[in-house]
Amino acid sequence: MLVSINERVYDLATKVRQHKAAIETEEATKNAFVMPFIGSVLGYDVFNPSEVIPEFTADVGVKKGEKIDYALVHGGQVQILVEAKKIAEPLRIQHSSQLFRYFSVTNARVAVLTNGEVYEFYTDLDAPNKMDEKPFLVLDLAAVDATLLPELAKLTKESFDLDSVINAAGELKYIGQIKRALAAEFRSPSTEWVKFFASRVYEKSVTAKVREQFETLVPKAATQFLNEQVNERLKTALGDDAVAAVTPALPAPQRVTTVAVQETVAADGGDAESTKLVVTTDEEIEGFQIVRAIVCSEVAVDRVAARDTQTYFGVLLDDNNRKPVARLWFNRTQKYLGIFDENKTETRLPIDSPQDIYAHADTLRKTVANYLSREGGSSVE
Repeated sequence: MLVSINERVYDLATKVRQHKAAIETEEATKNAFVMPFIGSVLGYDVFNPSEVIPEFTADVGVKKGEKIDYALVHGGQVQILVEAKKIAEPLRIQHSSQLFRYFSVTNARVAVLTNGEVYEFYTDLDAPNKMDEKPFLVLDLAAVDATLLPELAKLTKESFDLDSVINAAGELKYIGQIKRALAAEFRSPSTEWVKFFASRVYEKSVTAKVREQFETLVPKAATQFLNEQVNERLKTALGDDAVAAVTPALPAPQRVTTVAVQETVAADGGDAESTKLVVTTDEEIEGFQIVRAIVCSEVAVDRVAARDTQTYFGVLLDDNNRKPVARLWFNRTQKYLGIFDENKTETRLPIDSPQDIYAHADTLRKTVANYLSREGGSSVE
């Protein structure tokens, strides 16, 4: 059975997370991550020179014998150029000078600049046969945007559709930039962003004191807005009654509330319970709602329970500490989603917001399905 593009990308993302700390050179990056991306994700045979040409050479003006890391061939022509840097090195436009030169002297319409974790895809939207300075698609394996994967699939060997990719590239380019700009504003609102919203709702002059007040109000309003959008999405998918079941008996979304809960801590194979004061936040509630909505395809929603602790917010099957579905590590600057394999080993995935949990829906469903298979069946009614 052909493995879906989603599964192939998430499998590689897991590999990168697990091994990138041990990778120190560009060559190691290519062997560990870039070649698997070309082979496993895009589906090209990295050992077949008629499909993948390593150290591809083309004479470029006075630059004779200059090489590019990989050229991918489809239909007998070079279609994609790939230039790789080492994993720890942030990608910059200066890294793509060879791609710029090669783009104009080959048939390739797509160029990829990567450090093994982030893959930037370029084409020639701004001027024919001249590579754009900004990518039309950015795939970050540390935080996979699932909405991009159907477009990535069009560059795979089995589904290669260059015309469709180029036609969609313009929209993708600007949507991607807008989404990244919005994400940055939600994380840390700029002065311009705060002043914009303040001027729309505050009738008097926006003084420094007023702006300082709105620096707190704007991100709070943004969080509440996102919560409401998630709830509307749940209502559409599950119906009002199911949403009521999905919503946990936790504080209302417009508040950050301190509540006392029973925190269960496993130690030496046993369960020791202690009552501790914990804080359940808006984002934890939103994250729990999203996880519950995702796995309701596998199990009845009332079997998915919340258990908050001082360090993380746990999502459990049957409120059983030995059946963890996910952990939300949100009480920190960098948020993480904790997922579990068949051995209940946790892997923490960096995310920017609760909505990023949707990108890991397949993994969460698989975790629940594994528990159910041990029981001998599913509980979805």
